[in-house]
Amino acid sequence: MKSAREQVLGRIPAAAGGAPPEHLAEVTAWPPEQLLARFMAEAGALSAKVFEADSAASAAEYLRQLAEEKGGEAVVARRPLVDALHLSGPRFHPQGTFPAADATLSITQADYALADTGSLVLFSAEGEGRTLSLLAPVNAVVLPASRILSGLPELFAREPEIAERSSAMVMVTGPSRTADIELTLTIGVHGPGELHVLIL
Repeated sequence: MKSAREQVLGRIPAAAGGAPPEHLAEVTAWPPEQLLARFMAEAGALSAKVFEADSAASAAEYLRQLAEEKGGEAVVARRPLVDALHLSGPRFHPQGTFPAADATLSITQADYALADTGSLVLFSAEGEGRTLSLLAPVNAVVLPASRILSGLPELFAREPEIAERSSAMVMVTGPSRTADIELTLTIGVHGPGELHVLIL
């Protein structure tokens, strides 16, 4: 007997027009330089500030200058790529040692990026709780260029068991934005109003 989860997922292909489940895993291969250029263009169009760092040292310097510019405190994820930047000083606090809601800047690590929409994919993990990318007014995200994918089909092909991988997956597409009934757009009401993406 199928579980409730399997029954729900089994109805998706029919709702999508009868496409077979294998359709979800079809991936169009893009050259790496095309992935990078497309992601930077799409993220930039969404008001994200994208910086292509040629080294960990230049990425760390960018973040130090950003923290100085924004003032206040920065909460730093305890993830391998962020740890390799060796961010230290009175402004930088590892997650768990300073409330993220009181920080001006949060520094997180993206697990993947989607080139076709300029989105970042962050899995909740040990050292980076699910709220870290959401609470501070400014979020800086570190991303390896090798983790830029073409889109959701490639993500699902790479991570077929997302529910087992993490308790939560956050997709960040530009700074937080919302609109009222008159379609007046406001930035930063329900999340960071400023997004910086550092590609290593």
